[in-house]
Amino acid sequence: MYSIDSQKLILKLTQELCKRQLSVGDIDDLKIVLRFHEWSYYINNESLISDMDFDLLFNQLRKLEADNPLLITPDSPTQRVANDLTESKDAVKHLSPMLSLDNSYNPADLNSFDETIKKLTSIDSDVKITYCVEPKYDGGSVAFVYTADAIERAATRGNGSMGEEMTANAKTLPTIPLRATFSEHGIHQVELRGEAVIHKERFSKINEEREKAGLPVFANPRNAASGGLRMKNPNETRQRGIEVFLFQMGYAVDLDGNDVLKDMDSHYDQINLLGQLGFKIPTSQKKKCEGIAEVNEFIQSWEEKRDSYDYEIDGMVVKVDSQELQNKCGFTQHHPRWAIAYKFKAKQASTKLLDVEYQIGKIGSITPVAKLEPVQLAGVTISSVSLHNEEFIQTKDLRLGDTVLVERAGDVIPYIVKTIEEYRDGSEKKVVFPTHCPSCETKLIKSENEAAWRCVNSECPAQALQRMIYHVSKEAMDIDGFGKSYVEQFQALGWLRDMSDIYNLDYDSIASLEGFGQRSATNLKQAIDKAKSNPISRLLNSLTIHHLGKKASKLIAGEIQHVLDLKDWTTEHFTNIKDIGPVVADNVIAYFADQANIDLLERLEARGVNLYQKEEDKPVELATDGIFSGKTILFTGSLQTMGRKEAQQLAATAGAKAISAVSGNLDILVVGEKAGSKLKKAQALGTVDILTEEEFVKLISDK
Repeated sequence: MYSIDSQKLILKLTQELCKRQLSVGDIDDLKIVLRFHEWSYYINNESLISDMDFDLLFNQLRKLEADNPLLITPDSPTQRVANDLTESKDAVKHLSPMLSLDNSYNPADLNSFDETIKKLTSIDSDVKITYCVEPKYDGGSVAFVYTADAIERAATRGNGSMGEEMTANAKTLPTIPLRATFSEHGIHQVELRGEAVIHKERFSKINEEREKAGLPVFANPRNAASGGLRMKNPNETRQRGIEVFLFQMGYAVDLDGNDVLKDMDSHYDQINLLGQLGFKIPTSQKKKCEGIAEVNEFIQSWEEKRDSYDYEIDGMVVKVDSQELQNKCGFTQHHPRWAIAYKFKAKQASTKLLDVEYQIGKIGSITPVAKLEPVQLAGVTISSVSLHNEEFIQTKDLRLGDTVLVERAGDVIPYIVKTIEEYRDGSEKKVVFPTHCPSCETKLIKSENEAAWRCVNSECPAQALQRMIYHVSKEAMDIDGFGKSYVEQFQALGWLRDMSDIYNLDYDSIASLEGFGQRSATNLKQAIDKAKSNPISRLLNSLTIHHLGKKASKLIAGEIQHVLDLKDWTTEHFTNIKDIGPVVADNVIAYFADQANIDLLERLEARGVNLYQKEEDKPVELATDGIFSGKTILFTGSLQTMGRKEAQQLAATAGAKAISAVSGNLDILVVGEKAGSKLKKAQALGTVDILTEEEFVKLISDK
């Protein structure tokens, strides 16, 4: 439909339109751009523009047309819903139109929506309207027709009036019953609307399998689900692992053809009925809210925990719950007036790859970092993104000057999903990975089983800096107030050459620095002095020995009396410890075979750093017959009757193993005061036993 040249022209036009306020003279260009992106998204399953940019362009076209109604044409994107029809499938007519939803991005939009509903229904402004709020699943919309309790037909959303017939494929989906007892509720024929989605874990496995098979991976679960619905072979649809959440009864009549929805006034109750009939519906993810303030509160709670949910959602849908009020509100050509989609902050956006810089890590690993044209994403400005390694750059075929699609994984870590090749104009340049260390010019090496290139010069200044930054961090020696900027500043002044210098600072000189003073210098001295008495498990971890992390450091610390005992250890000493393998053993042995490292440890000890085993280093013995035997446990929030360490030891006496994060492996979460994200994540998992501190103590005491 669109040639390569025409696509490039339209994409260039898209960029221009997104950068400025538009006028009536831009209407024709807006129509061209919006039609193209609808085609790309719904037909090609290819997103070449962020949802927010598309909505902003669409809304500008709608406003310009409202101000200039004579310029509205029948083929304008505002005059129809989005289209996913192709010529390869039979088209069937929906029993009632499947319209798009109007969008909102902030609470003010929802308040305006509430005011509009009250005007349309002649309800006083101080009356609270009942709304149903449910997830806006990021998948493919589908309609199902049941007649006399049996599934008769399934179709994609299509253009809202007509959809692609896909009944054979739908019958392979485990979440779609082949029969449902609608007749017991006076319903002879019904059309249901749902969203086809793929579980996040299943999506990850699909991409792993495709990568192994040399196939291109899917950009997101929506593409995988939408494409899976259209498979020529229904068995391939089933293998895709598609599930369908039902979100509406769009049409329902009795044997005489009478509308029965008017007698089922609550939309919330209609959805629950579908759940009773065996369909998959949102449960705790939806809510009947009294008034728009409660709607806003529920939506904000879901925006915070969206990433802990098993399926991709990009917002919440707000619907007037009453069927009677819905009918009073009516429809526009584009959307129902009684519903609106609240879009979460964008997780994906497109921007330019300007340059690639190379960072040297604490063990010499070279990490390429993309420098981007700054872009707003999920409320944060993104200008730098890790590219991980050379292979990542090659696999993504990244080039300087490329337009790239950026995502915030878990709304935290920015990630380049792909380059958008359609934007290339020939000026892009290949990214050339360095062959020598950018800091010390040492030739880089790459081990057979590793993806990263490394600088093996232990005297590399960049590595020394990173090792010191890690040494003082919370993960390692936990020197309170000694942040990265201080390490960089003190190294630049010549005060720090290696980590032993951290314990030999001149605090009078520090006090004289701009921005410090005597009090700051004294606080820093106290924090450093406190760190000197840390258990040796922390010290071992802080040395940045390759592959030696916190867990392995703790295990090794429990088997030695003094850190320098490791000079005499063999591979067998290490591998006799459960969970310590030969790779860690070889790396630790190599570290202690280097006299420069022994000299460093001796300087650390001479400057007061503890190198002897402490009580905290000794391994905790788990009871085998305790009330929590075989269970994992995690403590969060502020405990009132004991410290965190004491609580973990108490749990060990009851057989529980303490772990550090909420995951599918967690059995018990003990919640103290001001518990935060860990509690929310555990609640979202639904498989974790959540105990208060009092309940935890009582359970152990009773045994």
